[in-house]
Amino acid sequence: MHLPDYIRIKELLARARSLADAAEAHGTLAGCLCGAAGYGFEDWLREILPEGRAEAAAVAALRELYTGTAQALLEPDMEFELLLPGDEESIDARTAALAEWCQGFLYGLGAGGIPDAAGLPGEAGEIVRDFAEITRAGVDAGEDLESNESAYAELVEFVRVGVQLLFEELAAARRPAAPSAAPLH
Repeated sequence: MHLPDYIRIKELLARARSLADAAEAHGTLAGCLCGAAGYGFEDWLREILPEGRAEAAAVAALRELYTGTAQALLEPDMEFELLLPGDEESIDARTAALAEWCQGFLYGLGAGGIPDAAGLPGEAGEIVRDFAEITRAGVDAGEDLESNESAYAELVEFVRVGVQLLFEELAAARRPAAPSAAPLH
């Protein structure tokens, strides 16, 4: 999966006066795609932009992000990736972005039609509850950089795989309800 550059998306969202940072906006997208049937690009823009629209360059990059994310979730080879800052950013900044990503994801699940995601049965509910804990993640000042880097990498992988599992688990929730037959009188 190829995502647009995190910094570019962050800048484009800032220029469009988005209330969500790049990581949170991508988390929202992934959450909505997991929870909502027929969640479209325009739906996402309305979630993350004050007026639901942006300049052409931003729309093109955001559409690329939307399309790449939606396709990756559908692929069986588990290529889904989180839009997060690169390794050149501090561990503090990357950890904060991961927390924001999870916050956006949980918001997206709710906006996408899964109002009590933490109450989902089995593994799905456990993953969602873990994501809620990750929204409070921080760097452990008592640990060295290598330990914090390792913990961060494990959390990113956990979230990445967890999203893919939730996407599969919630497939039935995304199917449109069958029309009910009207009673004959």
